[in-house]
Amino acid sequence: MDDYELAAQLAHHAGRIALAIRDSGLIAGRALGDAGDEAANRFLCRAIAQHRPEDGLLSEESADTEARLGKQRVWIIDPVDGTREYGEGRSDWAVHIGLAIDGVAKVGAVGLPALDLVLRTDKPIALPNRPTTPRMVVSRSRPPAQALAVAEAIGAELVPMGSAGAKAMAVVRGEAEIYLHAGGQHQWDNCAPAAVAAAHGLHVSRIDGTPLVYNARDTFMPDLLICRIDLAERVLAEIAALPG
Repeated sequence: MDDYELAAQLAHHAGRIALAIRDSGLIAGRALGDAGDEAANRFLCRAIAQHRPEDGLLSEESADTEARLGKQRVWIIDPVDGTREYGEGRSDWAVHIGLAIDGVAKVGAVGLPALDLVLRTDKPIALPNRPTTPRMVVSRSRPPAQALAVAEAIGAELVPMGSAGAKAMAVVRGEAEIYLHAGGQHQWDNCAPAAVAAAHGLHVSRIDGTPLVYNARDTFMPDLLICRIDLAERVLAEIAALPG
Protein backbone atom coordinates (compact mmCIF):
# COMPACT_ATOMS: atom_id res chain seq x y z
CA MET A 1 0.00 0.00 0.00
CA ASP A 2 1.12 3.55 -0.64
CA ASP A 3 0.94 6.12 2.18
CA TYR A 4 -2.52 7.34 1.17
CA GLU A 5 -4.09 3.91 1.18
CA LEU A 6 -2.33 2.93 4.38
CA ALA A 7 -3.63 6.06 6.15
CA ALA A 8 -7.17 5.40 4.95
CA GLN A 9 -7.07 1.73 5.96
CA LEU A 10 -5.71 2.63 9.39
CA ALA A 11 -8.46 5.22 9.94
CA HIS A 12 -11.17 2.82 8.82
CA HIS A 13 -10.11 -0.17 10.89
CA ALA A 14 -9.27 1.82 14.03
CA GLY A 15 -12.74 3.32 13.78
CA ARG A 16 -14.33 -0.12 13.49
CA ILE A 17 -12.44 -1.26 16.59
CA ALA A 18 -13.66 1.73 18.59
CA LEU A 19 -17.22 1.27 17.37
CA ALA A 20 -17.23 -2.42 18.27
CA ILE A 21 -16.19 -1.60 21.83
CA ARG A 22 -18.88 1.07 22.14
CA ASP A 23 -21.57 -1.07 20.53
CA SER A 24 -20.89 -3.95 22.90
CA GLY A 25 -22.68 -2.02 25.65
CA LEU A 26 -20.38 -3.61 28.22
CA ILE A 27 -18.42 -0.46 29.10
CA ALA A 28 -19.77 3.01 29.86
CA GLY A 29 -18.69 6.44 30.99
CA ARG A 30 -15.04 7.45 31.26
CA ALA A 31 -13.99 3.81 31.05
CA LEU A 32 -15.54 3.55 27.59
CA GLY A 33 -13.46 6.42 26.25
CA ASP A 34 -10.32 4.94 27.77
CA ALA A 35 -11.05 1.50 26.33
CA GLY A 36 -11.72 2.81 22.84
CA ASP A 37 -8.60 4.97 22.88
CA GLU A 38 -6.37 2.19 24.17
CA ALA A 39 -7.57 -0.50 21.78
CA ALA A 40 -7.48 1.72 18.68
CA ASN A 41 -4.05 3.06 19.65
CA ARG A 42 -2.61 -0.41 20.17
CA PHE A 43 -3.79 -1.47 16.72
CA LEU A 44 -2.51 1.70 15.03
CA CYS A 45 0.93 1.66 16.62
CA ARG A 46 1.51 -1.97 15.74
CA ALA A 47 0.23 -1.57 12.18
CA ILE A 48 2.39 1.49 11.53
CA ALA A 49 5.44 -0.26 13.00
CA GLN A 50 4.85 -3.21 10.67
CA HIS A 51 4.16 -1.26 7.48
CA ARG A 52 6.48 1.75 7.99
CA PRO A 53 9.17 0.58 10.43
CA GLU A 54 11.59 3.37 9.52
CA ASP A 55 9.12 6.21 10.13
CA GLY A 56 8.62 8.14 13.34
CA LEU A 57 5.41 8.11 15.37
CA LEU A 58 3.61 10.60 17.59
CA SER A 59 0.36 9.48 19.18
CA GLU A 60 -1.80 11.17 21.77
CA GLU A 61 -2.13 7.86 23.57
CA SER A 62 1.55 6.82 23.65
CA ALA A 63 4.51 8.25 25.53
CA ASP A 64 6.41 10.66 23.29
CA THR A 65 10.09 10.07 22.65
CA GLU A 66 12.85 12.04 20.95
CA ALA A 67 13.26 9.32 18.32
CA ARG A 68 10.77 11.03 16.02
CA LEU A 69 12.69 14.31 16.00
CA GLY A 70 15.39 12.93 13.73
CA LYS A 71 12.90 11.51 11.22
CA GLN A 72 11.80 13.17 7.98
CA ARG A 73 8.58 11.14 7.98
CA VAL A 74 6.47 11.04 11.13
CA TRP A 75 2.99 9.57 11.57
CA ILE A 76 0.93 11.79 13.86
CA ILE A 77 -2.22 10.09 15.11
CA ASP A 78 -5.18 10.50 17.43
CA PRO A 79 -6.92 7.13 17.84
CA VAL A 80 -10.17 8.67 19.11
CA ASP A 81 -10.49 12.42 18.70
CA GLY A 82 -13.43 13.45 20.83
CA THR A 83 -13.58 10.80 23.55
CA ARG A 84 -16.42 12.71 25.22
CA GLU A 85 -18.60 12.51 22.10
CA TYR A 86 -17.54 8.90 21.54
CA GLY A 87 -18.52 7.99 25.08
CA GLU A 88 -21.87 9.77 24.78
CA GLY A 89 -22.86 7.76 21.71
CA ARG A 90 -22.64 10.76 19.40
CA SER A 91 -21.38 10.79 15.81
CA ASP A 92 -19.14 13.90 15.96
CA TRP A 93 -15.86 12.17 16.85
CA ALA A 94 -13.05 11.08 14.58
CA VAL A 95 -9.92 9.01 13.99
CA HIS A 96 -6.88 11.00 12.82
CA ILE A 97 -4.09 9.46 10.76
CA GLY A 98 -1.60 12.07 9.54
CA LEU A 99 1.84 11.81 7.98
CA ALA A 100 4.12 14.83 8.27
CA ILE A 101 7.07 14.97 5.90
CA ASP A 102 9.75 17.53 6.72
CA GLY A 103 7.32 19.21 9.10
CA VAL A 104 4.46 19.54 6.61
CA ALA A 105 1.17 17.63 6.86
CA LYS A 106 1.32 15.82 3.51
CA VAL A 107 -0.86 12.73 3.90
CA GLY A 108 -3.99 12.43 5.95
CA ALA A 109 -7.08 10.35 6.54
CA VAL A 110 -9.83 11.36 8.94
CA GLY A 111 -12.33 8.69 9.79
CA LEU A 112 -15.84 9.52 10.95
CA PRO A 113 -16.65 5.99 12.09
CA ALA A 114 -20.22 6.62 13.22
CA LEU A 115 -20.95 7.88 9.69
CA ASP A 116 -18.99 5.04 8.03
CA LEU A 117 -16.87 7.65 6.25
CA VAL A 118 -13.15 8.26 5.71
CA LEU A 119 -12.01 11.51 4.13
CA ARG A 120 -8.53 11.39 2.60
CA THR A 121 -5.97 13.59 0.88
CA ASP A 122 -5.76 11.60 -2.34
CA LYS A 123 -9.49 11.41 -3.04
CA PRO A 124 -10.92 14.91 -2.53
CA ILE A 125 -14.65 15.42 -2.83
CA ALA A 126 -16.18 18.43 -4.56
CA LEU A 127 -17.05 21.39 -2.36
CA PRO A 128 -20.65 22.55 -2.76
CA ASN A 129 -21.48 26.18 -3.43
CA ARG A 130 -21.30 28.08 -0.18
CA PRO A 131 -24.37 29.84 1.23
CA THR A 132 -24.64 33.61 1.46
CA THR A 133 -24.37 33.48 5.24
CA PRO A 134 -21.18 31.67 6.26
CA ARG A 135 -21.31 29.04 8.98
CA MET A 136 -18.61 28.64 11.64
CA VAL A 137 -18.19 25.43 13.62
CA VAL A 138 -17.38 25.95 17.29
CA SER A 139 -17.03 23.87 20.42
CA ARG A 140 -20.26 22.65 21.99
CA SER A 141 -19.12 23.70 25.46
CA ARG A 142 -16.38 26.32 25.22
CA PRO A 143 -16.23 28.27 21.94
CA PRO A 144 -13.14 30.54 21.96
CA ALA A 145 -13.79 34.27 22.37
CA GLN A 146 -11.87 35.02 19.16
CA ALA A 147 -14.17 32.76 17.15
CA LEU A 148 -17.27 34.36 18.61
CA ALA A 149 -15.93 37.86 17.88
CA VAL A 150 -15.03 37.01 14.27
CA ALA A 151 -18.38 35.31 13.70
CA GLU A 152 -20.17 38.42 14.89
CA ALA A 153 -17.99 40.69 12.73
CA ILE A 154 -18.64 38.77 9.51
CA GLY A 155 -22.23 37.75 10.30
CA ALA A 156 -21.49 34.03 10.50
CA GLU A 157 -23.91 31.49 11.89
CA LEU A 158 -22.49 29.38 14.73
CA VAL A 159 -22.70 25.59 14.45
CA PRO A 160 -21.82 23.80 17.72
CA MET A 161 -20.01 20.51 17.17
CA GLY A 162 -17.82 18.00 18.99
CA SER A 163 -14.28 16.96 18.15
CA ALA A 164 -11.66 18.92 16.24
CA GLY A 165 -11.70 16.37 13.42
CA ALA A 166 -15.46 16.48 13.13
CA LYS A 167 -15.39 20.29 12.94
CA ALA A 168 -12.64 20.35 10.32
CA MET A 169 -14.40 17.71 8.24
CA ALA A 170 -17.65 19.70 8.45
CA VAL A 171 -15.86 22.37 6.41
CA VAL A 172 -14.47 19.75 4.02
CA ARG A 173 -17.95 18.27 3.56
CA GLY A 174 -19.63 21.64 3.01
CA GLU A 175 -21.58 21.63 6.28
CA ALA A 176 -19.75 24.80 7.37
CA GLU A 177 -17.32 27.28 5.85
CA ILE A 178 -15.05 28.23 8.78
CA TYR A 179 -13.31 26.42 11.62
CA LEU A 180 -11.39 28.84 13.83
CA HIS A 181 -9.79 27.46 16.97
CA ALA A 182 -7.73 29.58 19.34
CA GLY A 183 -7.92 27.61 22.58
CA GLY A 184 -4.83 25.47 22.03
CA GLN A 185 -4.47 22.00 20.54
CA HIS A 186 -1.71 19.44 20.02
CA GLN A 187 -0.17 18.20 16.80
CA TRP A 188 -2.34 15.07 16.79
CA ASP A 189 -5.49 17.21 16.98
CA ASN A 190 -4.99 18.78 13.57
CA CYS A 191 -2.25 17.11 11.48
CA ALA A 192 -4.58 14.74 9.63
CA PRO A 193 -7.46 17.28 9.38
CA ALA A 194 -5.05 19.93 8.05
CA ALA A 195 -3.71 17.58 5.38
CA VAL A 196 -7.20 16.57 4.27
CA ALA A 197 -8.50 20.15 4.28
CA ALA A 198 -5.56 21.45 2.23
CA ALA A 199 -6.05 18.64 -0.31
CA HIS A 200 -9.64 19.80 -0.72
CA GLY A 201 -8.52 23.31 -1.66
CA LEU A 202 -9.27 24.95 1.67
CA HIS A 203 -7.21 27.58 3.43
CA VAL A 204 -5.20 26.05 6.31
CA SER A 205 -2.96 28.06 8.64
CA ARG A 206 -2.35 29.47 12.09
CA ILE A 207 -4.72 32.32 12.93
CA ASP A 208 -1.99 34.84 12.06
CA GLY A 209 -1.76 33.32 8.59
CA THR A 210 1.55 31.50 9.14
CA PRO A 211 1.95 27.81 8.22
CA LEU A 212 1.34 24.93 10.59
CA VAL A 213 4.60 23.12 11.41
CA TYR A 214 4.62 19.51 12.61
CA ASN A 215 7.06 17.20 14.36
CA ALA A 216 8.25 20.01 16.61
CA ARG A 217 9.63 18.97 19.98
CA ASP A 218 6.77 20.75 21.77
CA THR A 219 3.53 19.10 20.66
CA PHE A 220 1.41 22.12 21.62
CA MET A 221 -0.16 24.11 18.76
CA PRO A 222 -1.85 27.35 19.87
CA ASP A 223 -4.40 27.87 17.12
CA LEU A 224 -5.78 26.86 13.75
CA LEU A 225 -7.83 28.25 10.88
CA ILE A 226 -9.49 26.10 8.23
CA CYS A 227 -11.88 27.89 5.90
CA ARG A 228 -13.00 28.47 2.33
CA ILE A 229 -10.33 30.24 0.31
CA ASP A 230 -12.61 33.17 -0.53
CA LEU A 231 -13.24 33.83 3.17
CA ALA A 232 -9.65 33.56 4.38
CA GLU A 233 -8.55 37.16 3.80
CA ARG A 234 -11.60 38.57 5.61
CA VAL A 235 -11.32 36.16 8.54
CA LEU A 236 -7.58 36.76 8.97
CA ALA A 237 -8.16 40.52 8.87
CA GLU A 238 -10.83 40.32 11.55
CA ILE A 239 -8.58 38.19 13.75
CA ALA A 240 -5.73 40.70 13.35
CA ALA A 241 -8.06 43.52 14.34
CA LEU A 242 -9.06 41.90 17.63
CA PRO A 243 -7.78 43.71 20.74
CA GLY A 244 -4.87 42.19 22.62
